[in-house]
Amino acid sequence: MKNIRRSIATVAAIAVFGAFAPAQASAKSSCGGASWYALHSRTASGERMNPSLLTAAHKSFRFGTKLKVTNARNGRSVVVRINDRGPFIRGRVLDLSKAAAQNIGMVQTGHAKVCYEVIG
Repeated sequence: MKNIRRSIATVAAIAVFGAFAPAQASAKSSCGGASWYALHSRTASGERMNPSLLTAAHKSFRFGTKLKVTNARNGRSVVVRINDRGPFIRGRVLDLSKAAAQNIGMVQTGHAKVCYEVIG
């Protein structure tokens, strides 16, 4: 009986942990849509959003992951650090800070097709 309780507790702990800790995304590189945002609220990582920093939101990469993001239209690139969750719009893979969006020339349009690769 003790072993059954212990097994149930272990399974429950794994289920709870899995529900709150996003898995590391398996793709080291990908392409898709990106948009930008410039709020001053708290990010999912707990830090205050600063539009002048080179940061981004991704659905599952660990906070602190660094990505090289390239605008598919003009070839311009920027390195960003993941500090938030999102985007929550179908077809989008990243939400960039305003500074990151300026670096790759997508502020005017508000969105662009980008490709990214994990660099750290």
